[in-house]
Amino acid sequence: MKRLLSLILVGAIVILCVSCGKNNIGETDTFSTDANTSTETLSETETTTKNDTTDESAPSPEPMGNSTKKLKAIYGKRTGTDKTYTGLEPLEPITLPVVDPQNVRGLSESEIQHSFGVSENGVPHEISVNNQKFYDDFGALALDTTGEKVIYLTFDCGYENGCTEKILDTLKEKKVPAAFFVTLPHIKSCPELIARMINEGHTVGNHSVNHPNFSTISRTAMAQELEGLDNYLRAEFGYSSPFFRFPEGACSESALDLVQNAGFKSVFWSSAYADWDISSQKGADYAFETVTSRLHPGCVLLLHAVSPDNAEALGDIIDYAKEQGYVFNSL
Repeated sequence: MKRLLSLILVGAIVILCVSCGKNNIGETDTFSTDANTSTETLSETETTTKNDTTDESAPSPEPMGNSTKKLKAIYGKRTGTDKTYTGLEPLEPITLPVVDPQNVRGLSESEIQHSFGVSENGVPHEISVNNQKFYDDFGALALDTTGEKVIYLTFDCGYENGCTEKILDTLKEKKVPAAFFVTLPHIKSCPELIARMINEGHTVGNHSVNHPNFSTISRTAMAQELEGLDNYLRAEFGYSSPFFRFPEGACSESALDLVQNAGFKSVFWSSAYADWDISSQKGADYAFETVTSRLHPGCVLLLHAVSPDNAEALGDIIDYAKEQGYVFNSL
């Protein structure tokens, strides 16, 4: 009897051990599966951590307000209540010198109405050549006389009628620089477009505060017209440029002297056409034919940004000029 009980006890122990062994195997399998799952999760965690680390170690954007580094302008929306339109630190305001305010030197104050002469066959008109000889004494530009096939594309902007954005789109697509001469009312009416010009590398030129005829105002008033617009660009956009265009193309020897002594370069033109009258637009084909027929080496081309014809034809004009070997230069 005792022997039988001993056999039963041994059998029970064997069964219990086998059972425990199976459970241990099962736990091992489960752990193995969990371990694999945990490894995959850890791998994802490591990847995320590495990405986070990479992002943190990547160069951060330039800090705002560094006047020594040009940052991208912000356009299309205002960046808060301060109405900041660019990421550039405001520049210090300037006070322009008024050399010889009473014109005791007796420089001529008679109006000079700029004219350019219509060039033909790729040759600058004699009027433009003689203009530049005269303007040389005042550091002004009407024609690049180096003989190189360069074009300086410039726009006068008195007001905004929706064409400038299309012009900027074309310039960006064609990778062509331009200069936009603006008045203060124009700047205030479309600051996002001014900021875009700056951001995309164009020149924003001074066209005066109020667009007066400079042959009819005092030398002090002339300086105030230049200074007022330049200081607005400095304060609101952190930007300034040394280029000036006389309103209406009207100046005098006294005015040319004042602008030069104020540190600005007067920019006239050697080719243009009557494109400013939006009630008398003649179509993109007319704009194309007129502009391209008057191109010449050293051309300072004046267009008006209010012309739908110019906005429509600009891409074709640029393509044609490049095909003829012209290069578009920045002022």
